[in-house]
Amino acid sequence: MRAIDLVADAPFDAIVSDIDMPYMNGIQFLQNVRQRDPDVPVVLMTGNPEIESAVQAVAHGALQYLIKPVDLSDLRKVVARAVGLNRMAKLKRVAFELASGGALGAADQLALEASFKRALDTLWMAFQPIVRVATRSLFGYEALLRSEEKALPHPGAVLDAAERLGGLHELGRKTRAASCNITEASAGAVVFVNLHSRDLSDESLCSPSSPLSAIADRVVLEITERASLDEVKDVRAKVAELRRIGFRIAIDDLGAGYAGLTSFATLEPEFVKLDMSLVRGIDQSYTKEVVVRSMVAVCKDLGMMVVAEGVETNRERDVLVALGCDFLQGYLLARPARPFPAFVW
Repeated sequence: MRAIDLVADAPFDAIVSDIDMPYMNGIQFLQNVRQRDPDVPVVLMTGNPEIESAVQAVAHGALQYLIKPVDLSDLRKVVARAVGLNRMAKLKRVAFELASGGALGAADQLALEASFKRALDTLWMAFQPIVRVATRSLFGYEALLRSEEKALPHPGAVLDAAERLGGLHELGRKTRAASCNITEASAGAVVFVNLHSRDLSDESLCSPSSPLSAIADRVVLEITERASLDEVKDVRAKVAELRRIGFRIAIDDLGAGYAGLTSFATLEPEFVKLDMSLVRGIDQSYTKEVVVRSMVAVCKDLGMMVVAEGVETNRERDVLVALGCDFLQGYLLARPARPFPAFVW
């Protein structure tokens, strides 16, 4: 199993394995390798050759099947050839990506599906406090997706895999279910739950049996500005239904995504979250300060509360407070953790 973990952690130029091994034989090892790396050449060796194992080795993509004893010079040649073929496979993959505009090949599809499944199986939520500026008190937590799948090392990679595999609804349902346990949080705390725009098309979102529906009055649904609402039919009706159930709405990543007033006019959010690209270094950027001041003023005129996320320094915090932000969130206050971390001002 240690070898499987090593393959998941870093790419290899070639792999040489025996077939007869304890706990997991060479064919099983090869199958596990292929789930993590579709290209790496695998050379299998055995002192007990069997037709069945040879056939299985070929079926699962072994480069070569060697019978022991193996001459060392011959083994060096086989490994050198394997390394060369791996380099060519990588170059061909790059060329294919350029020619196809990023379409997945069959091997990539299988590997990505396996990684995405492992991400779903190991999914958990970290919670990061959102602090009310006026009272310096806890307002709520943002639920942030995490998983143990090393091939998809951050939430963006998991989301990208879900988009490419058509698994957004599956991922959304899993994260919403994992986000709903806020019973240990401070009394009255709300939870901010991220939605992809396409989640609005998922009928289970408004279902009375949905895990979040039971605590809808304590949930703010964050819809990112990075994804267009154009693909969703009857957005206004869907949002109205969510509000009828008790949910509130936030626009996430303001300043990082689609321009224009479409999301404001359609969603009419109660909360607006400034993207961290506007927050980082705001104390050193007059331009950012002017932009944020204007955004805060417009939001207040529209009756929307402003959350500044990604706050990392005292100076950033002080500028954002002076500009009138209602809530702050970021590493300066608390890092995401589970179940519910405390914050410091």
